Amino acid sequence: MDLRAELLKSIWYAFTALDVEKSGKVSKSQLKVLSHNLYTVLHIPHDPVALEEHFRDDDDGPVSSQGYMPYLNKYILDKVEEGAFVKGDFDELCWTLTAKKNYKPDRNGNSVVSHKDAFKLWCLFNFLSEDKYPLVMVPDEVEYLLKKICTAMNVELNSCELEDYLSQEPQGQGGLTVWQFLDMVNSGRLLRGIEQEAISMAVEEVYQEVIEDGYLWKRGQLRRNWSERWFMLKPSVLSYYMSEERKEKKGSIALDKHCCVEVLPDRDGKRCMFCVKTSSRTYEMSASDTRQRQEWTLAIQTAIRLQAEGKKSLHKDLKQKRREQREQREQRKAAKEEEMQRLKQLQEEKERKLQELELLKEAQRQAEILLQEEEQRRRQQHEEMQRTLEIQLQEAEQARASMQAEMVLKEAEAERQRKRILELEDMQERLQEALQQEVKARQDEEAVRYAQARLLAEEEEKLKELMKLKEEQEEYIIKTQREKQVLKLEMENKNKCLEEAQKQLEEVRVNRQRVDQDVMAAQRKLRQASTNVKHWNVQMNRLMHPIGPGDKRTNSSGGAFAGYQPLLSRRDSSLK
Repeated sequence: MDLRAELLKSIWYAFTALDVEKSGKVSKSQLKVLSHNLYTVLHIPHDPVALEEHFRDDDDGPVSSQGYMPYLNKYILDKVEEGAFVKGDFDELCWTLTAKKNYKPDRNGNSVVSHKDAFKLWCLFNFLSEDKYPLVMVPDEVEYLLKKICTAMNVELNSCELEDYLSQEPQGQGGLTVWQFLDMVNSGRLLRGIEQEAISMAVEEVYQEVIEDGYLWKRGQLRRNWSERWFMLKPSVLSYYMSEERKEKKGSIALDKHCCVEVLPDRDGKRCMFCVKTSSRTYEMSASDTRQRQEWTLAIQTAIRLQAEGKKSLHKDLKQKRREQREQREQRKAAKEEEMQRLKQLQEEKERKLQELELLKEAQRQAEILLQEEEQRRRQQHEEMQRTLEIQLQEAEQARASMQAEMVLKEAEAERQRKRILELEDMQERLQEALQQEVKARQDEEAVRYAQARLLAEEEEKLKELMKLKEEQEEYIIKTQREKQVLKLEMENKNKCLEEAQKQLEEVRVNRQRVDQDVMAAQRKLRQASTNVKHWNVQMNRLMHPIGPGDKRTNSSGGAFAGYQPLLSRRDSSLK
């Protein structure tokens, strides 16, 4: 997502906020005011002539977003330079326009987040939302953002509660709008029992992590003094300003594949130090605590890696990876649905073929019944014809026997009988042809039975393939579930290791405080001992001072003190 796309998201909210009637169009006077404000906040020279020419009064009617886009691209977005304006001021302008119309916190002051935190959540929503309009954030990104906020507060997100809320909330375009997201956060269902101050600190931490900026102490190159600067990290450069308003830029550090980050020991009264080494200079910096130093060093190392790989931002890269993972899940889901559809089609094809097979079996049974009836009828006809022939032969024999004597008179009758015999022979030939046709019909029946057996074998093979596909699918589902369980166990082990490391860090801090107290007590005892030694040195110096000449009382006194001098000398040497 480049700078133009980021700016367009915020401008889209401002445009829709001015669309009071929700018709997709805004009056020209309002667009003039919006354009003037964009010129100001983006630090672009005003062009009133182009503004008036584009929105001249002789063209009646409001302007749609498509009609406003050519002017927005040509006279505003094409002239924007990255780093020449404060992105926070631009976002705050668009938020002010859209929040007046759309953001509706609790009037009784019971909202979970403040107005400032709602603005930061709006900025985070724009960063994580999909690059299509109207802007929505898919449920996976909603869960990702809420988990980061909960992690910053050292609490665990109630995923079941989130799923219930998302299932009850109507989702347009496959996700939540920013106002639905803010209503969900303000409802308190997901952040129940957490103070508003803790939520505000967590939102601020996540906002700074995504925006990648914050305060650091930087050491000068010439004067070698320490100054607090506001740093802003980009994949190719680390810029620093006088304050977080980023009005006065003090310098920048170009990042490339030859740069590196190193942690430095504490010195010169500065803690949590680290340095950024470039090919020409080493920049020394100091963070407020160890955690912030670790976050900055990791972020700068990641920026150097992304610069070497030709990528723009860690969070944008992670967002792109999450989007690719969602697309892969959607593809797997579509493939699974396609597989189920194919299995359903195969099942329907199987049922259809089973129905066809039943029809074929029924047709075969009907054909067998017809063949049996035809065979019985033909047999009956053949038997009747045979009986008829036998009767006719008997009659012919009788006629021949009775008419042998009358051959001359009965020649005509005999000729008729011969013709009748010829007809009977012809009928016999036809009967033989009918028998051959019956044999052929039986052969055709065998061929039909063979085809039917072949269809049954093919059906069994397809059924085996279907069962094999089903077993492969079940194995794939079991394998996916096992992988999910392994990932879950790894996450639990990592969380346990993190908790143990935090406990060890707390123990180290307690031991360090105890050691500091012991060192202070030892220092006090040392100072007391030094004071006592000085006092005894003064006393011994007084005792060892020589006594001048005087009266006898003084001499006797000197003689008395002289007896203690060796003792004092020995004590002094022992003290030394």
